[in-house]
Parts: sequence; C-alpha cells; structure tokens
Amino acid sequence: MRYVIVGAGRVGLRTARALRESGHEVVLVERSGERAERASADGFTVVEGDGALESTLQQADVESADALGGLTGDLNTNFLACLIADHYGCRTVMRIDEDYREEIYRKYADEVDEVVYPERLGAIATKNALLGGNIRAIADVAHDVQLVELTINAASPVQGYSISELELPANSRLLAFGKEGEPMTVPTDDVSLEDGDRLVVVADFDALGDVRSIVVGETGRAALGGA
Repeated sequence: MRYVIVGAGRVGLRTARALRESGHEVVLVERSGERAERASADGFTVVEGDGALESTLQQADVESADALGGLTGDLNTNFLACLIADHYGCRTVMRIDEDYREEIYRKYADEVDEVVYPERLGAIATKNALLGGNIRAIADVAHDVQLVELTINAASPVQGYSISELELPANSRLLAFGKEGEPMTVPTDDVSLEDGDRLVVVADFDALGDVRSIVVGETGRAALGGA
C-alpha cells in the first residue's frame, strides 16, 4: 500500500519507518528543509513544501495514495491536509496535540477517518508499565472514562464465581470476556471465572480502584456482590 505522511518530525518519521518496515511505500511531505533533508537521508522520498496546500500534496501524488496522515505539530495543517486528501478519496488520519479538542474534531470533521493523540498513547503505555501484571489500560475513552483489561489470577476474589455473580461498582460495565488463550467474546452469565481468564471493563476513573479490587484483589479490598 502507498501512504503520504505530512510531517517529518518525531511522530511522522517514526510512523513512516514503521510503515516501511511492514513493506509499504511511504512519501513524506515536510516544509522544514532540515527535517526534509534528514528524512531523505533516511531513505524516504520527500516532497519539501506546505502539506496544507493542494499543489504540494499533488507533488506527493496524493491521488494514488491509500491513506494520508496529517502528523505535524500544527493542528490546522493536519486538518487541511486531511480535507484535501479526502477529496482525492484517501483514508485520512489526523494528529491532535490537545486532548480537549478531540471531541470537537470528531464532531465536525466528517472528512477525517481517525483522530490520534500520540502523547496520550504514550501515557497509556507508561501507565501499563506502572500498573503491572494483571490490569492493562487499553484506551482512554474520555477524560474520565477508561477501557481496561483485567486478568484473573489465583488470588482473585472472584475466581470460581460465574459472570452472573460478578457485581461491578456503579459507573463500570463488563464488555467482553475471554478464556486464557482464546479470543474475546460477549460474556454469558453461566461462564465461570478461572485463573488466566480476561475481562474487558469500561469504567469511570473513580471506579477503577474498586474494579481492580473486585476482579484482581490486588488492593486487599476484596468484594463481590456488594460485600
């Protein structure tokens, strides 16, 4: 597949390298001569110019691209590049740099297929390293809502109980369940919880501690069925 990446800074260049390592063709668009030269020295085809201009994207042959990523540090440049690419039938991905703007862009930018916030993704990875083994953050759904995956262990208070007996705190909900080594599915009430099973839960941040306590038991506050 062929991709056009607008922005050869830290995020754009790393994304381009990851795509190239997977066997894809990548063209970078960069207005900074220094960054363009660095990307070119790294073996990429680079169009030096403003990615918010249609003429520049035409030089990058946006017409033949499968997707375009607006990955500069300038939100307006990213947005305009995506609007132009959408006109040419490309899938579009736009980088934002301020979390509070995500909802605005998702609401009004129908031409943008995906909004990404690299800084938040990095924070999630760091959070997982700090949380450790039996709980893993999957995504921040909103400012105060998170999707997490928890793994039942030998010390879990809920081990041996069924899904129907699992009572999570208010402002949390079980979305998916998977036996160890098996794909995730929609949970059914009669399935028993065993060592190695995985649960995907969406919860308010304020409820995460109680969810972890109930499912994993790592806080020493075991609770089931409101106990």
